[in-house]
Amino acid sequence: MARPVTLFTAQFSDLPLDELCRLAADCGYDGLELAPMGGYLDIEKAAADLDYCAALRKKLAGYGLRIEAISNHFAGQLVCDPNLDARSDAFAPADCAGDPEAKRAWAIRCMKAGARAARNLEARVVTGFTGSPIWHLFYSFPPVDPAEIEAGFTYFADQFNPIMDEFGRCGIRFALEVHPTEIAFDLYTAERALDAIGRRPEFGFNFDPSHLYWQGVDPVRFIRTFPDRIYHCHVKDAARTLDGASGLLGSHLNFGDPRRGWDFRSPGHGDIDFEAIIRALNTIGYAGPLSVEWEDCGMERRYGARDACAFTRRMDFAPSGQQFDSVFK
Repeated sequence: MARPVTLFTAQFSDLPLDELCRLAADCGYDGLELAPMGGYLDIEKAAADLDYCAALRKKLAGYGLRIEAISNHFAGQLVCDPNLDARSDAFAPADCAGDPEAKRAWAIRCMKAGARAARNLEARVVTGFTGSPIWHLFYSFPPVDPAEIEAGFTYFADQFNPIMDEFGRCGIRFALEVHPTEIAFDLYTAERALDAIGRRPEFGFNFDPSHLYWQGVDPVRFIRTFPDRIYHCHVKDAARTLDGASGLLGSHLNFGDPRRGWDFRSPGHGDIDFEAIIRALNTIGYAGPLSVEWEDCGMERRYGARDACAFTRRMDFAPSGQQFDSVFK
C-alpha cells in the first residue's frame, strides 16, 4: 500500500507557489494539501471558475504534484468560535474585522464554497476546523452548567449541518482536525460531535496524532474508535518535556521555548509511535494521503521538509496479505 505522501502548504506560505512546488517535488512528495494562505488558493474563485481550477492543477502537474486535499482551516474556525478575539480578524477579509457575525457569515459562505472548490479541483477531502462556542469552558471554574455544554454542541450542529448539506451535494468529505479550541479535541468530544451532527457521512476527522499525544490521549485508540471516520491524516510529531516546573497548558510560553512542557517536532524527532499508527491505519484500511504538517521551531524548515518526507515513506508499509505461518501448511 503506497499511500500518497503530501505536504501541507500552510507553514510554507511565505514562499511563491512555484518555489514551494519545486521544493516539494525535489523532496519527493506526491502532492500538496493546498491551503489558501500565501495566495495559493482562492477558494471562492475555485468554487465557480473551472478554468482557474484547471490552470492550478496544470501548474502542480508540471512539477509532478497532485492536489490530494484542500485546507479551509481559518474559515472553519470562525464558524463556531465566539469571534470576539481580534487575533481572528486576520482569518477573514479586512472588512469583517471587529465584527463577530460578519466573520461568521463570511466563514459559512467560504466553507460551503470549499466543497465546490474541492470538487472542481478533483480533491478528495477538505480539511479544517470548526471552532467552538464552549472551548473557553474547558476548565469548569467558575462551575459550568452541563446544559451550557450541551447547548454548545447543538450550536455546532446548527451551524455545520447546512455546510455539510453542500458537501453532500458535491460528494466531498469534511475532515475536522481534532484539536484544542475545536468542538472536538479528544475521543469523548469527537464522539459527542458525531452524535450532535447525526453521524452524517460527510463529516469525519483529519487524524493528527500530535494534538492527541501531548494531551495524553492515545492516537492509536482514536483510530480504532473511529475506523470509518478517518478521512485524512497529518504526519506531525510532538514531545512532552515536563520538568516539574512546566505543565501541559503551555505556561504562556511560545512554541520553541525550551521551558514549555510540550512542543511539536518534525516527524520522527518526537515521542509518537508512528509504527503503531501505521499498523492501526492498515487495520482500518485507510489508503488516503499521509500529509506532512511540518512544525518544528528547532529545525531548519527545508531540511525538515526533506527529512519528513523520507521518514514518512520509510515508516509507511502495507499490511500482510497472509499469516506468516501459512507457508508451513
